[in-house]
This record gives sequence, C-alpha cells and structure tokens, in this order.
Amino acid sequence: MKKTLSILSLSLITSLASFAVMANQADDIDVSAPFAREVPPGAPASASFMTLENKSAQAIKLTAANSTVAQTVELHTHTNDNGVMRMRKVEFIEIPASGTTELKPGGLHIMLIGPKQPLKMGQEVSVDLTFEDGSHKTVSMPVKSIKGMTMNHKMPMNEQNEMHNEEHNHEHMMEHSHEHMH
Repeated sequence: MKKTLSILSLSLITSLASFAVMANQADDIDVSAPFAREVPPGAPASASFMTLENKSAQAIKLTAANSTVAQTVELHTHTNDNGVMRMRKVEFIEIPASGTTELKPGGLHIMLIGPKQPLKMGQEVSVDLTFEDGSHKTVSMPVKSIKGMTMNHKMPMNEQNEMHNEEHNHEHMMEHSHEHMH
C-alpha cells in the first residue's frame, strides 16, 4: 500500500511539474500600442510595431510572425552600415525577463512583405506571434498613416556633397536590403 501511494505521489508531482512546463510563453507576454504602417497600392512592404512586456522571470523569444495581409512576414531590425540604414532579417526578438522590448520604426519590427491589398488608415489587421515554446498570440491592430512617423538621422556626405549633414526623412524611401529574398 505504501508503495502504491509513493508511486501515486510521484506521478502527481511529475504531472504538476509537467503542467508548469506546459504553461505557455504567449500568456506571459502583454502587447501594447500595436499598429501597422499604411502603404499605398503597389508598395512592396509594410511593417508592424508594438511593445512586448514579459511578465515572467525568464527571457522569452519571439521566433516568428504571420498575417493573412502579407505574402511573407519576417522579424527585422535596422542596422547602420557605414551611415546607411538597412533592414535585416533576424531569427528572433528577445523580450527580457520582467522587461519590455519595443518594436518601433528605425528599430526592431515585423515586416509585412508583399501586402495582398493596400493597407489603409482605419483598417484593422491581425498579426499572429509565435514564441520559442510554440505558443501563439494573435494581435489585432489599427493601420496608421506614415505621415508623422519619421526617423531623422544624419546621412553621410557623398561624392557630390548632396546630403552633407542634412536630415534625412524616412517618410521617403529607405534603402532596404532583402538579400535573403529571391
């Protein structure tokens, strides 16, 4: 009888431990201020931005995103390549334990490549976030106009001195590097 109780107790403890492991990371992430950037017809891409807050004591990785509004969805960051801002695909975006990670213009973001229709201000779109443990969180967000969403930084001087220390407004086109796309 004692052996049976010991086995049952061990089974219960194992089950409880497994349940704790099965708690999904998506439940530990709060999303605030999500939005997608408006794009005109024919634009090659848009982007989604938000703040991710991790309520757990462990770092959590966002490993993928998906949306029905785009042909391809990728996690991206901006890098400064000798004074030229370029977008680069990243394998994951880490949200630190008990911390936040901001996805914003000019930094980490979710690229919506090949929009299936123009994204217009006032529309709602959904982006499904996938975390390292395979759990998901679907985020609905408004589409906002790009007007007023600028990133200013100093551009390097070129041979013709055309951009010598002028502010470069990213409302216009930024150089995008999608070498991983074929």
